[in-house]
Amino acid sequence: MEAVPEPGVCPAGAEAEPCPEPPAHRLSAAELDRELDSRSELIDDKEFDIPQVDTPPTLESILNETDDEEESFVLEDPFLLNVDNTDTHSYDTSSVASSDSGDRTHLRRKKKLPDSLSLHGSVIRLSLLKGISAQIVSAADKVDAGLPTAIAASNLIAVGTSHGLALIFGKDQNQALRLCLGSTAVGAQYGAISALSINNDCSRLLCGFAKGQITMWDLASGKLLRSITDAHPPGTAILHIKFTDDPTLAICNDSGGSVFELSFKRVMGVRTCESRCLFSGSKGEVCCIEPLHAKVELRDHPITQYSLLAMASLTKILVIGLKPSLKVWMTFPYGRMDPASVPLLAWHFVAVQNSVNPMLAFCRGDVVHFLLVKRDDSGAIHVTKQRQLHLQYDLINFTWINSRTAVLLDSVEKLHVIDRQTQEELETIEISEVQLVYNSSHFKSLATGGNVSEALALVGEKACYQSISSCGGQIFYLGTKSVHVMTLRNWRERVDHLLKQERLTDALALAWSFYEGLSGDTSKRKAVIADRMVEILLHYADRSLKKCPDQGKIQVMEQHFQDMVPVIVDYCLLLQRMDLLFNQIYDKMSENSVAKGIFLECLEPYILSDKLMGITAQVMKDLLLHFQDKNRLENLEACIVHMDITSLDIQQVVLLCWENHLYDAMIYVYNSGMNDFISPMEKLFKVIAPPLNAGKSLTDEQVIMGNKLLVYISCCLAGRAYPLGDIAEDLVPLVKNQVFEFLIRLHSTEGSVDEEVYPYVRTLLHFDTREFLNVLALTFEDFKNDKQAVEYQQRIVDILLKVMVENSDFTPSQVGCLFTFLARQLAKPNNTLFVNRTLFDQVLEFLCSPDDDSRHSERQQVLLELLQAGGIVQFEESRLIQMAEKAEFYQICEFMYERELRYDKIIGCYLRDPVRKVEVFNYIHNILSMPGYSAEEKQLVWQKALEHIEELLLLSPCKAADLVAIHFGEQIQSILTNLQDQFLLFQFLRSLLDPREGINQDLIHLPPCITEQFIELLCQYSPDQVLETLKVLEYCRLEETIQITQKHQLHEASSYLLEKKGDIHGAFLVMLERLQSKLLMLTQDDASKSYQGSAELPLLEDIEDTLMKTIALCQRNSHNLDQQQREALWFPLLEAMMSPQKLSGSSQCPYSETLKSLTMQVLNNMAAFIALPSILQRILQDPVYGKGKLGEIQGLVLGMLDTFNYEQTLLETTTNLLNHDLHWSLCNLRASVTRGLTPKQDYCCICLQQYKRRQETADEIIVFSCGHLYHSLCLLSKECGTVTKGLMRWMCYKCNSSNKGEKLSENFSELKKGSGASLAQTSSESLLDPQQIQAFDQLCRLNRGASRLALLTELSRGHSGEKHGLLSVSQGDLATSSVFQNENFQLHLAPPPLSED
Repeated sequence: MEAVPEPGVCPAGAEAEPCPEPPAHRLSAAELDRELDSRSELIDDKEFDIPQVDTPPTLESILNETDDEEESFVLEDPFLLNVDNTDTHSYDTSSVASSDSGDRTHLRRKKKLPDSLSLHGSVIRLSLLKGISAQIVSAADKVDAGLPTAIAASNLIAVGTSHGLALIFGKDQNQALRLCLGSTAVGAQYGAISALSINNDCSRLLCGFAKGQITMWDLASGKLLRSITDAHPPGTAILHIKFTDDPTLAICNDSGGSVFELSFKRVMGVRTCESRCLFSGSKGEVCCIEPLHAKVELRDHPITQYSLLAMASLTKILVIGLKPSLKVWMTFPYGRMDPASVPLLAWHFVAVQNSVNPMLAFCRGDVVHFLLVKRDDSGAIHVTKQRQLHLQYDLINFTWINSRTAVLLDSVEKLHVIDRQTQEELETIEISEVQLVYNSSHFKSLATGGNVSEALALVGEKACYQSISSCGGQIFYLGTKSVHVMTLRNWRERVDHLLKQERLTDALALAWSFYEGLSGDTSKRKAVIADRMVEILLHYADRSLKKCPDQGKIQVMEQHFQDMVPVIVDYCLLLQRMDLLFNQIYDKMSENSVAKGIFLECLEPYILSDKLMGITAQVMKDLLLHFQDKNRLENLEACIVHMDITSLDIQQVVLLCWENHLYDAMIYVYNSGMNDFISPMEKLFKVIAPPLNAGKSLTDEQVIMGNKLLVYISCCLAGRAYPLGDIAEDLVPLVKNQVFEFLIRLHSTEGSVDEEVYPYVRTLLHFDTREFLNVLALTFEDFKNDKQAVEYQQRIVDILLKVMVENSDFTPSQVGCLFTFLARQLAKPNNTLFVNRTLFDQVLEFLCSPDDDSRHSERQQVLLELLQAGGIVQFEESRLIQMAEKAEFYQICEFMYERELRYDKIIGCYLRDPVRKVEVFNYIHNILSMPGYSAEEKQLVWQKALEHIEELLLLSPCKAADLVAIHFGEQIQSILTNLQDQFLLFQFLRSLLDPREGINQDLIHLPPCITEQFIELLCQYSPDQVLETLKVLEYCRLEETIQITQKHQLHEASSYLLEKKGDIHGAFLVMLERLQSKLLMLTQDDASKSYQGSAELPLLEDIEDTLMKTIALCQRNSHNLDQQQREALWFPLLEAMMSPQKLSGSSQCPYSETLKSLTMQVLNNMAAFIALPSILQRILQDPVYGKGKLGEIQGLVLGMLDTFNYEQTLLETTTNLLNHDLHWSLCNLRASVTRGLTPKQDYCCICLQQYKRRQETADEIIVFSCGHLYHSLCLLSKECGTVTKGLMRWMCYKCNSSNKGEKLSENFSELKKGSGASLAQTSSESLLDPQQIQAFDQLCRLNRGASRLALLTELSRGHSGEKHGLLSVSQGDLATSSVFQNENFQLHLAPPPLSED
């Protein structure tokens, strides 16, 4: 592979071969600086090379940004302007003014600066790309490339020339020539390159030429992919060519004013291009087009699916959607304008009202319109006009930098940087030195003879569409001999620029925005910015002093410093440079008395907000004196309590505070400065105690002092600092002790001889009893289980009782407050206070009074709460239990026993308490099963429960049994032995052993005798439930249980057990005996009470029930018995039913019909198991009937014969139908196979030629039963023939391809040319894979009934006796193996369908 020619020396007519693509070095402004700026500046730039973002912002993060009109204007560092950063973020919603707008995460951290600190400065820098510029000039000289005509920038920079070459440069430091596409020979044919476009992934380049041709190049290999000459009318120049976001779609605009859509396709390896006219120039010439491009992050935006395209004609603009179908979404006329002005279009995504949508800026003249384009939920697009931008100059170019900033180029080649939202012009730069290239010749189509309208030619005078290209925050300007790039200045340049303009506050704000925008390990960078800011602050302080007006009103001077000083304090705090603020800057300010005073006053809001804690001693002293002089004592107090006053003259401050009644400040100084918490209280007590002791009313000032004293005491006892904050943790216990010791002093330090005891408590009680007690209550709430604190509490309570109870100075209301307080304290669960026991004894006597039964539960509850609150310590426990039992306060007894861990005693409490009896089971279970109790305690409870087991059983046998099963499994036999009450024993055993009661039987391991004992009791107390219980019992011995049931004559239960044992005959005999006894009772009752017609009705029902159960027994077991055993069951049953009819006169008995009916049921049921001849023979052999009494059972026998005749007729009919069906089917199948086939046409259905067309011996003619005719070779070509088992099997191509879903005919004729027919077969098996064949066969088996052969075989089995009128029944399990017994057996009686002719 050849190397790329040196820049500027590409040989004429030669194309630069592609070189291996180096890593994606992209042109950044910082790398350009290496050519343009000094080394020192480069080092400074490198210092602030803010790293690119790791993850681009998501659409969601953009939607969460607010489009703030008030956002300050901070610009990017130039190092942000490589493609990796700013190209990704060019839709950024921030202004260019964001110092970190390349990184969206910084925007959230950025401090909002006041409007007065709005930043501008010089925001852009225009730089010459020396490498590219030199190579353009060199290419013109050495390879006759011609002058540059068009530029396109992406990850590469493409420059088109007047001789048809496209020069591709890298955006790296070297700006090397990567490719030289095309040749001067092509240029001579096509003309100059008039438009360029690079696609999204920088893999393709489109070149439009002055003579109308279009070429597409591969930017990776340098190969020419397409040369398009017929995309638009010949003889017109390409004015614009633009890729859309769809790489297969581009838009071109020619000098005829028409717009075409180019669709690139690749079919069978051949690249094609289809052209579609979107707008005809005959309807108004279009001279500017702009498709909407979405960055990678916004590719999923719903509006991108429409592929929007904006077009500007000479009279209006249009927005159309190319997808899913062509649609015009908006038209907008210009209105009045200069016909020579250039139409401009520019798209950009912006965030408005928490949603990101594209905004179209368009202009023709001096007014820029902004249209916001949105898509609603229904899919319609709505266009909303935004605020217009009115200018004082005509524009020839409009380019977005980001969503709120644009760079405008006017007709006199001046660049204007505009903030869209504020409409503020940030900077203006003259760029005439660029010598911008204009596209006038292409608009006039000079290369093709100038066949354009005058209006378009007039617009083209100032057209420079192809000379300006933006990419990722960089704008490239193509000059006649150079390429310039517009980038954004670095931070230091912009700060210095503001300083030169004496805009120091703006410079500080801008520098701070850079400082704050840095993240991560950037201490070195922050230090550099901080040092620069310190220099500016010192300069700012000097300037504020120098520029202070010397003459005039003092208010003017004060206002001057009020504007200046907060700025200095703000930035010193932000930089955490208190040393700078209170040393150098304060020293400077102290030179001016007005400045010093304003400086001190400006510190107040910072002190109150705790931003400024530490102040030097000198500044603090000056601050106190200044506030005192100004008589702003309240402000002074508020400041003192927020300051660290360790550096102050404490005595001076205390004296100042006391003299000026600044009690909060005084307390704070004592506490913070000296850790003295008692002196402030002594001072305040001295003021309020004398008038209170004298009974005088307090002044307002004294009331304020008293209230502060109460709050102060409350804070100290709670561990909180006064008036705000918290006391240091190590001091909290000490402070509490000191305050308590002070309050409970017996005498004051300077008290008189006649002073009453506890003066401080007494004073506070006199001042405000209720509030003082509330303070104590709050204090007690905060106390932990501290022994000393508990002692203090008790001491306080004792003193309160002593002071108030033994003194008559207090009103009843005040005494009431005390006892309310005590009651609340005593009721607390963690109460530790002690009050005189005699009070509690009186309360106890009242509550437990046995003479008063009213409100029993309420009195018990009150006493319980008192005990639970700790009052129990006041009582003698034995007396308390005695009184509680006497009063039947069982909950109190339980509480006391639980304290003594006598849990066994509690069981008695539960059992004697009528309200809570049932809860005893849960209590016992919890004690025995839950952890936390000793083995001895559990044993006592276990023993107690065992002693009271009979009571528990009486209470609830089920719950008691559950308890026994879980905890007393080994004691069950002893419990049973001790239970004297047999019915209670029965209930207990039922609950224990019956699984239906819900007890887990695995927990119980009892000997069988217990189960038999239970069955014995069940037979006594609940015989009706014996059978059902036996069915669910899991463990019982059959022999012993049978004896029990037989003993109690429970025949059904005995029969069930015998059957379960396997003695079917024995079980049958039990049931038969029971049936016979009841039948005997019926005949005897009939003989003795024949006059009572209704007496036997219950007995008949009983007989029927017993008979049904006996029949069920026989049916259940007949399947497993041989014929002889079956007869041993059924014939005795039949005999038992028939014997009463023999004994009684046949029709005179009122119950004879019922018995006959029951006898018929026996016969019908036994017929399924006993052959009918055997039944008849047995009846006829009966000696009674053998003697000529057959007439008694004549109706019975005739009924049996009728049933038999019906079934025989049904079977014969079915056999005839099946035989006829089989014959019919075989006849039709034979006819179908032997019938000749008639082709529907005489030509092949595939090749459509006559069947005689060929003479090859291998070619045969295939005719299918459907009538289609084919050549065998044609069928083989369509893969419709397969070899199976050595035979060729065919299928009809037309029937198969039409997917009719029918099986193909399995037989068809194969006619050989000139000979007779031979039989062949085809099958659908060739269409199925093995899995499908298996599934199909399974489906056939499921849906197919028994075969005809199986049916005939089955019918022939018993057909030998057909002529005799009897059907012999085989002795085996014919009924179960017969195909007629199969539940899927179906008779298909309909004749098969006839074959199609």
